[in-house]
Amino acid sequence: MIVDRLDNAALYFGLGERITTALRYLTDNDCTTLPVGKIPIRGEQIFVLVQDNTTKPRDQGVWEAHRRYIDVQFVAAGIEEMGYANIGTLTVRTPYDEKADYALFDGTGSFVTVPAGSFTIFFPEDGHIPGSAVDGAPTAVRKVVVKVAV
Repeated sequence: MIVDRLDNAALYFGLGERITTALRYLTDNDCTTLPVGKIPIRGEQIFVLVQDNTTKPRDQGVWEAHRRYIDVQFVAAGIEEMGYANIGTLTVRTPYDEKADYALFDGTGSFVTVPAGSFTIFFPEDGHIPGSAVDGAPTAVRKVVVKVAV
């Protein structure tokens, strides 16, 4: 898992061409004005999911992980907490669904506050809980998730 400000995106270009493409998309676009929904960048290899969400209490979140895609999650507006735990420390709740590309888990982990202008990168071994409310107070969040094929 990586968490940083989008201003520092270039520091992560060494992670590969696809991650670079994802981060450049986020830096080159005003993510607050993108239409909600799916935006293709490179077919199913790299695409964007633009979401307007309301954060939820942490205890309502569920650990998830993906195998086919790396998540680059950018908070364009608002603030949320995101949980992280290595999937090796979690217990499978729902086995991996290949079509939907996720498995769900139970367990504990760490949470980080992700304000507007910040991004996270979750790799296949990174269990995560996105969309948790900071201090338990639900708030509106504009999030742009770039799905990057492994």
